[in-house]
Amino acid sequence: MKVIPIFIEAGISGFESPAAEYKELGLSLDQLLIANPDATFIGVAKGQSMQDIGIFDGDLLLVDRSEQVKDGDVIVANYNGCFTCKFIDKKHAQLISASVLHQPVKITPEDEFQIEGVVTRSIRLHRQARELTACMR
Repeated sequence: MKVIPIFIEAGISGFESPAAEYKELGLSLDQLLIANPDATFIGVAKGQSMQDIGIFDGDLLLVDRSEQVKDGDVIVANYNGCFTCKFIDKKHAQLISASVLHQPVKITPEDEFQIEGVVTRSIRLHRQARELTACMR
């Protein structure tokens, strides 16, 4: 995939044709978005608990297993058999939503808990990909 470096305003004031000063960059989306391809997987966000930081239901999450987890990172974890996307509060051993409508969840020794990776990027799909829809059935 070639990247055409143009800036598009959200308003309908018009803009110069991308072909006017066409310039190709030799980048792929993989190279641009994924630092560690062998340690990265893609998940799909579900629910509204992280939308206050811009992660919405149906967004793609790029999750890097090789990143060192830091306090306050957005992570994907297996919590009692369910995958969840939350902030990690390592000091207080809890998972925190971006929404005030959801209370923090304390991680206890009795819980099954494993961090799967750090969310490094989220991607919003404005039109659902056919391949993704087929996988989710």
